[in-house]
Amino acid sequence: MTFLELNLNTPLQNALNDLGFENPTPIQEKAYPVILSGRDAVGIAQTGTGKTFAYLLPLLRQLKYSESKHPRILIVVPTRELVLQVVGEIEKLTKYMNLKAVGVYGGTNINTQKQVVFNGMDILVATPGRLVDIVLTGVLRMKSIQKLVIDEVDEMLNLGFRPQLMSFMESLPQRRQNLMFSATLTDEVGMLIDSYFYDPIMIEVENQRTPLEQITQYYYAVPNFFTKINLLENILANSEEFERVLIFVSSKQFADRVFELLDPSFPDQIGVLHSNKSQNYRINSLERFKNGMSRMLIATDVASRGLDILDISHVINFDVPDIPEDYIHRIGRTGRAEKAGIAITLVNDPEMKHLSEIEKFINRQLEEKPLPSGLKISNIFTDEENPVLFDKDYIGKPKGIGDSQGAFHEKKDKNKKVNLGGPGERKPRKVKPTNRGVERKRAKKN
Repeated sequence: MTFLELNLNTPLQNALNDLGFENPTPIQEKAYPVILSGRDAVGIAQTGTGKTFAYLLPLLRQLKYSESKHPRILIVVPTRELVLQVVGEIEKLTKYMNLKAVGVYGGTNINTQKQVVFNGMDILVATPGRLVDIVLTGVLRMKSIQKLVIDEVDEMLNLGFRPQLMSFMESLPQRRQNLMFSATLTDEVGMLIDSYFYDPIMIEVENQRTPLEQITQYYYAVPNFFTKINLLENILANSEEFERVLIFVSSKQFADRVFELLDPSFPDQIGVLHSNKSQNYRINSLERFKNGMSRMLIATDVASRGLDILDISHVINFDVPDIPEDYIHRIGRTGRAEKAGIAITLVNDPEMKHLSEIEKFINRQLEEKPLPSGLKISNIFTDEENPVLFDKDYIGKPKGIGDSQGAFHEKKDKNKKVNLGGPGERKPRKVKPTNRGVERKRAKKN
């Protein structure tokens, strides 16, 4: 099927032609007639399959010009980066349409965003927290919403946005179309659907070409954090092969630490993306990476959901995610738009169990690559690694632990205390009788 067969209007078709898109993905093909019918719908498809266009195309096909300043379409996404990305996609598709999309998100001046909302728009894209903040100011009129889209809802719930979701959904008009798109359908997502959706149609794409089929996956068995750093320096030195690399780490602290250790070897080539960075810093890091000004981007899992960055040559998992689905979301940043990609995972011994779970989940065994010759193997373990190593008996039990009698043992004679009285013994307090009343009578007589 081609986009011409979807009966798109001329402005949308022209925008797609400019973008060079001819054929819809399976989720786009299935979702288009359902959403166009006005029914509530839930789309389940893996990352990198075109979920954003799957809901934007039918919604924009129906959206007509209006003089109203209040939004008619509300799209809620979990992160600031996704707000900017969705607004960017809308702007591409509405190139030949007289429609306006606005994005609001936390980390920036709310007064500025209030003014933007007050000026009016047709489509509002927002993160849950900032959306509730804007609603409470009274600037945003929710009663005008005709279509609601909740994108990456499973990640939104993982980030703890359930209260905010319930808060603004209660203020929406009852007569509206609800659309939800997600990579996974969890019990919590199911409860949200049962509470707010009316007889939704499930759009699930199973037998599709997944990103796994385009991605070469392998791993290195690496003993510790500092050896992983040495390995990164070794392989990233090949700038021709590793031309655009996304490096995933498990925490914000690790992201900063990896950057500090790699930056001296690759000055002005690395960006960092995590929630502790300022909004301007995050936007600049992402733009530099997209434009090719930075060759590498170190990110937490905030970037593994929904962000569409073209031509990523490699995804490197600095650590192994303990949830197999997160591995899929991470490596799905490469191998997009039918292009090949490479995913590399650095695995220490405690992480091997997570790797096994991932291999079972994807029904594929990853190839182990030998460490490069001459790689410096560090014998230094970080504070985070030491407890894990001790639990696994890497460094052996401390001296004397094998002879310990545990918490129950006989005390030595000198440590046995018997209460024999003496200075330490507490005696009853003696109360001295007083004759203050008698003394007062005597004083009066005298």
